[in-house]
Amino acid sequence: MKSPALIVAVKEIRENLRDRRTFFSALVFGPLVGPILFALMMTLTLDRAVSNLDTPLELAVSGQSVAPNLIRFLEENGTTIKTALPSLAAAQAAVRAGDADLVLVIPERYAERLQQGQPAPLDLVWDSSNNQVAKYAARAHNLLEAYGRQLAAVRLQARGISPITMLPIDVRTVDVSTPAGRSVLVLGMMTYLILFATLMGGLYLAIDATAGERERGSLEALLTLPVQRGSLIGGKILATCLFMTLSLALTVAAFTVSLRWVPLESLGMSSNFGVPVALAVLGVTLPFVPLGAGLMTVIASFTRSYKEAQTWVALVLLIPTLPILVASLYSLKENAWLMALPSLSQHLLITQLLRGDSLSASNIAISAGTSLIVGGLLVALAIRLYRREALLG
Repeated sequence: MKSPALIVAVKEIRENLRDRRTFFSALVFGPLVGPILFALMMTLTLDRAVSNLDTPLELAVSGQSVAPNLIRFLEENGTTIKTALPSLAAAQAAVRAGDADLVLVIPERYAERLQQGQPAPLDLVWDSSNNQVAKYAARAHNLLEAYGRQLAAVRLQARGISPITMLPIDVRTVDVSTPAGRSVLVLGMMTYLILFATLMGGLYLAIDATAGERERGSLEALLTLPVQRGSLIGGKILATCLFMTLSLALTVAAFTVSLRWVPLESLGMSSNFGVPVALAVLGVTLPFVPLGAGLMTVIASFTRSYKEAQTWVALVLLIPTLPILVASLYSLKENAWLMALPSLSQHLLITQLLRGDSLSASNIAISAGTSLIVGGLLVALAIRLYRREALLG
């Protein structure tokens, strides 16, 4: 004889599949469209970053005749020189008005100060509130500093002093990151999308379990059946878990395919999200499914209508994903205490997989154990709430 909870789960699954809008939102829009849009956004961003690196620096210069050697140095280093207005005030006005992005003003006293061995003034005019110009201003500033270092070296040599004298410390940067590790800087938010899509997969079914049937008036008739209420709500939660698992699997599969088209290699990165990693991501995220199903069912049991439940549960979706934002801001590292926090532990484990690091068995056990324990407590609370007589009120 089949279990009553299993019969209820099959019933809920069939009813949920009949609603095309719910099916589309739960198993198509979130799991498939989300990863595709993410990959498309990353592709456009990386392509733009690469094109900016290859784009020659355009610099409007006022007073070119005063510093011919500087102009020659800038042109030899890939800078396109344009003629600008003759004064600093005019250059400032042009930048404020948007007529120019970047203007280098060379005062007339530049050559005189240079001959006297004094610091020669240069004014680089730009608008720091324009984030599109910041990268070009940094390139121009670096080139001007490089020219200054070149002049300093020439002055020292003219005085019989080796330029190496001015470099008492030689700092050498050793980067131990891997291409897969650097890709986490770009793919870090993918964890948020995976958990969010997982929750969205069971959102509508969890709401319909209590609030929807109460609003339709079918809940009272359902509770008169000779079946324990625990089996009824258990079957509904089981169906919610199934839809969340399907949404999770589709999301991970969509990322596995779509990330192949993201040009991470153009910036010295690589995607480590192959089939083995995708299966590992699926494994470490599955324990989060009962927690999400139980949480959404508990919230829905307190609401009176489908619309009210949809509002509250949509807000609750943010709670499990907030730790991920905190981890991203503070660059948290894996430890046993953090592994005890559901959603955060899944984020940290997935980040390790993206970097290509091996997972600790103890961390996996703590993450899965705490997520399942919290999920079991929430499911038990949902069953307890479902037994209240006030549920029909």
